[in-house]
Amino acid sequence: MALPLAPVERLIRQAGAERVSEDAARALANILEDAALDIAKRAVQLSKHAGRRTVSGDDIKVASR
Repeated sequence: MALPLAPVERLIRQAGAERVSEDAARALANILEDAALDIAKRAVQLSKHAGRRTVSGDDIKVASR
């Protein structure tokens, strides 16, 4: 797991939860990691298609749509 649980727990609390189980934070972290990896892979493809080796913020934004 690449994402630390504490920030994920804070996100859930910001959404309105009073208490967050470790299982809930771990489940959300896994989902977020999968989504982030998919977006990153698409962003890499976009940068390569544009002839660049550096992934830009715009690549990430476009890939996330």
